[in-house]
Amino acid sequence: MRVGLSTVSVYPESTAHAFTYAAAIGYDAVEVMVGIDALSQQVSAVKQLSEHHAMPICAVHAPCLLFTQRVWGTEPWGKLQRSAEMAEAVGAEVVVVHPPFRWQREYARDFVNGIAALENSTGIRFAVENMYPWRATSRRGRRGMEMYVPGWDPSAEPYANTAIDLSHAAIAHDDPIAMARRMGTRLRHIHLTDGTASAKDEHLVPGRGDVGAASFLRHLAGSGFEGDIVVEINTRRCGSKEERERDLRESLEFARNHYAVVTP
Repeated sequence: MRVGLSTVSVYPESTAHAFTYAAAIGYDAVEVMVGIDALSQQVSAVKQLSEHHAMPICAVHAPCLLFTQRVWGTEPWGKLQRSAEMAEAVGAEVVVVHPPFRWQREYARDFVNGIAALENSTGIRFAVENMYPWRATSRRGRRGMEMYVPGWDPSAEPYANTAIDLSHAAIAHDDPIAMARRMGTRLRHIHLTDGTASAKDEHLVPGRGDVGAASFLRHLAGSGFEGDIVVEINTRRCGSKEERERDLRESLEFARNHYAVVTP
C-alpha cells in the first residue's frame, strides 16, 4: 500500500514545497494537482522535483476545478490529453478527473465514451472522481442541485476506473464503503480526507470528521484494493509551517494505522 500526498494539501505553498514536505515526512509518492501554480503546469519542472526528492508521482490531477478552468486553455478534452502526456512523462499511471459541469454541454455529451477512448489511446487510467450535489438554502429550506453531468456519482456509470474522495462523500451524505462496493474492482484511487454534513467541501485531516475514514480504510484493506491512497487535506488555516507539517504527518500516520486487515 502506497500513501501519497496531493500537492494541493500544502496550498498556499507551492508544488515544490509539497515535494519537500512529502520527502521529509515519509510519504511514498506525490499526486500533482495541475493548478494555478506555474510549476504544476510544467512537465519538466515536475519531473525534476520528482527526481530531486526521489519521490515518485502516483497520479496527475487534471485541471478541471472551477478555479483551474483556464489552466492549459479552455478546451476540456485538450486539457485531459495534456494531463495524460504529463502522467506518461513522469511515470504516473493515473489521471484523476471530475465529471463535467452541467454548463459544459458539448464536453458532457459523450463524456463516458470519451474517457474510454482516451484510456485506449493513451494507455493511462482516467479515474473519475465522485463529486456531490450543490446545496443551497432558500425560504423552503435546503435543496440539492445537480451540477455534474452525467452525474456526481461515478459508480452509476460504466467507467473503467473510478476514484473516491471522502470529503465529497460527506457532502453528498453518501456512505463511502457502500460506494466502494458499487465500484468494485473499478475503484482505482482514493483521496483520503474527512468531512461532516456541512455543505462545504471541508477536506479535514482524516479522523476529524464523521464520514468514517478509519472504517473505510479497513474496508479497503480487506477488499483487495490495489490502487493508491492520497492525502488531500485543507491546511490553509494553519498558522505556521510547523502546524501544516503536523497535519500532514498526522494524516500519513492515520492512513498507515488504519489500512490494515483485521484478522480474528
